[in-house]
Amino acid sequence: MAHPFLVKDIAFQAGLSTATVDRVLNGRPGVRQQTQLRVNAAIAELEKQQTGATSGGRILAIDIVMETPQRFSDAVRIAFESEMATFLPGVFRCRFHFAEVMKPAELAQLLDRIRLRGTDGIVLKAPDVAEVAAAVARADVAGIPVVTLVTDLPNSLRVAYAGADNRAAGETAAYLIGEFLGRDGGKVLVTVSSGRFRGEEEREIGFRRIIRAHYPDIGVTEISEGHGSDRATGTLAAAALAADPAINAVYSIGGGNRAVLAAFEAAGRPVRVFVAHDLDADNRALLAAGRIGFVLHHDLRTDARSAFRAIMSRAQAPGRTVPASLSSIEIVTPYNMPTGG
Repeated sequence: MAHPFLVKDIAFQAGLSTATVDRVLNGRPGVRQQTQLRVNAAIAELEKQQTGATSGGRILAIDIVMETPQRFSDAVRIAFESEMATFLPGVFRCRFHFAEVMKPAELAQLLDRIRLRGTDGIVLKAPDVAEVAAAVARADVAGIPVVTLVTDLPNSLRVAYAGADNRAAGETAAYLIGEFLGRDGGKVLVTVSSGRFRGEEEREIGFRRIIRAHYPDIGVTEISEGHGSDRATGTLAAAALAADPAINAVYSIGGGNRAVLAAFEAAGRPVRVFVAHDLDADNRALLAAGRIGFVLHHDLRTDARSAFRAIMSRAQAPGRTVPASLSSIEIVTPYNMPTGG
């Protein structure tokens, strides 16, 4: 496999060991197809970065680190790559580090590796846990600004948050479901990918607050720790439906929506109203087919722009305070779905 990159650079980009990358590059046996694909993707990413580095102007190389399902990381990658072009001639180069599930210690280790390797900034979607906050603090001491994306770490030394008001998003979901169910009432299945993410916790708090205050005839039951994967989330949803015949609505905070719908179908149960988050490819298809009713969407390109500006601001004036910039929440139906990604 011809390429101009060092094995250690490919390994860092792919999140693999140098020994594993060496086996792939030299065509040795015992390599899984998924590992081969990760190495190929890492080389392609390094080629993009190299192209950007030769385009002239000032270059700010940043690392985007996310623990999230692939359907959302794909949408984020598109948003950041699309928004990069608007900042020429001040060129941003983005290195992406995505995993569907990571242990806090692994996330902290990755952040430390990025810090030691060098970067102009980190954009981070991660759980609000002590290990991650400590790694953010180490980055800050090293002069590396960290911007949280979609879910915040408010008690850390991050310089800015780029995303929507998650509590308001949850309140909006409660209003939509409450008005739709009306006096008939029922029970809402709230799906959370993991209780470790502050953004998801804030959505649920906002949702429960409005339901409790304005729609007391509607009950709430929660499933958590499906990590947005279809298999785990579907299993949790099926168990919740088997245990509670009153569930007739869904507020999907954590994803896995195809699997949740499949669980309702397998149980022979209708869904009166389904509210989801984010216009990823899955939700676009489900919305267009009328299988979910509403998507609470915020523009990821706006978030990318906010993150770029925060990092640029710190590069120009290290002591400068970065103002908060929240992206707006849009209620999307099958009839007002925006085009594009």
